[in-house]
Amino acid sequence: MEMTPQEKQSLLKSQQGELDAVLMYQKLAQAVRDPREADCFRQLAAEEGGHAAVFFGLTQTKLQPKKTLAVVVPLLVRVLGKKRVYPIIAKSEYGAADGYAHLTERFPAVKQIQNDETRHGDMVLSLLQK
Repeated sequence: MEMTPQEKQSLLKSQQGELDAVLMYQKLAQAVRDPREADCFRQLAAEEGGHAAVFFGLTQTKLQPKKTLAVVVPLLVRVLGKKRVYPIIAKSEYGAADGYAHLTERFPAVKQIQNDETRHGDMVLSLLQK
């Protein structure tokens, strides 16, 4: 299936976002004290890695994760607290799900990723429940 340059660019952007999320969740897992949160972040990192692999299968382009989120987000959790930062992370996951909507028809594998991103937002918000 031949993809348009716009589709390729969108897939590459998605792939980059997933790779960046892997690193961020790995760093969050190391930074938090609550074992339940650490387990959740490790699971999210693994799933985001799977998503990055799906996008790599579509783009056939090797990308490197950017470290910005992996540095900034754990710092923000430490400074501002999880009650302020986790909703922002969740909103980002929901935003990713919305952002994938235009890709799901042409690239059916993205539909499952879209569903996962919504679930990821829910998982992060659930960490605020006792």
